[in-house]
Amino acid sequence: MLEGVAHVVTTPPSDQQRELIALLGERAAAETDPARREFLEEFPEDFGLTDGPS
Repeated sequence: MLEGVAHVVTTPPSDQQRELIALLGERAAAETDPARREFLEEFPEDFGLTDGPS
């Protein structure tokens, strides 16, 4: 299932991917639950949106 998610988030144009990364960063900054914040912070790299840690 996670492979499907990775495919869906990596197929849009790069400008939309950058927008998603920015949105995830905003959500991570606002998140009070440490586990959720960590997930949101790591999502772009874990799902192939970046080449490495941001």
